[in-house]
Amino acid sequence: MTKRPPTIGSAVDRGLAPFRGRRAAHLLPRARFGGPIPWVIAVMVALTVLAAGGALALSNMVSSARGDLAGSATVQVIEANPEARAAKVAVVVDLLAQDEAVSGFSVVPEAEVAELLEPWLGGSEGMEAVPLPALVDVELRGSAGPAELERLGAAIEDAAPGSRIDSQAQWLAPVLSALRALQLMALGMIALLAFVGAAAVWLAARNVLGGNRDTIEIVHLLGGNDDQIARVFQRSILFDAIAGGLLGLVAGAVFIAFMASRFAALDSGMVAGGTLSAFDWAILALIPLFAVGIAVYTARMTVISSLRKML
Repeated sequence: MTKRPPTIGSAVDRGLAPFRGRRAAHLLPRARFGGPIPWVIAVMVALTVLAAGGALALSNMVSSARGDLAGSATVQVIEANPEARAAKVAVVVDLLAQDEAVSGFSVVPEAEVAELLEPWLGGSEGMEAVPLPALVDVELRGSAGPAELERLGAAIEDAAPGSRIDSQAQWLAPVLSALRALQLMALGMIALLAFVGAAAVWLAARNVLGGNRDTIEIVHLLGGNDDQIARVFQRSILFDAIAGGLLGLVAGAVFIAFMASRFAALDSGMVAGGTLSAFDWAILALIPLFAVGIAVYTARMTVISSLRKML
């Protein structure tokens, strides 16, 4: 490439001064929201906010459930004869009161057990046909682990045959594992949405470059460099990404608030643990910033790579 004489070079540089900054925006002659990029970014951000909000809610739900169930267990006394069942419950209660690993316990009233089983057994006829087990809720000390639980279960079985102790965390483990799987799926969706958003910006930047090829060639002939042209595209993508990101954040937040009100109506203790904290909302508010960063970086790399191949 021929080197420009110093006088001509400085004159060209002075002539290109208007090319920098706001005045360079004429290379992309389209109105704001006139192209697909703001809307694509808005949709990507809204879906990402929903996925991230779901992942955070599931994480809070799992943490809350683990905290509530830690050290909790239930003793089941299975005996058809009511008198024998009551005698075994008394033996179990006496054993629990003397065990150092137990911090507290309470016998669940038979009416409450019947109420819990009514959806599966039906009315009073179903209750009479199937003998109800006696339940004792047990709170273990913080230091009690699986070994202590196994020891306590063996002692209960010896003292009251037909009785057993179940850790609430143990029987709820499949549910918590499923929630973790959903959380990982949400994180995978976030990564996929980031890739799709970057691909959309890449395609749009290449299309705009192709539509302005003649203008770009003239600018190059006048001495403009790739970095100057890339800044023009960055500026346009920046404003589009900011507008789309804010729109997507608002839409995603509205959807999350609506879903939260629907789940709150279930009045379930486990679901209540999945509410989003102020810190979670702060994380969601950062999503548009990441979207803007990805869009601007992708546009710059696409423009610079394409210009090197073009000229």
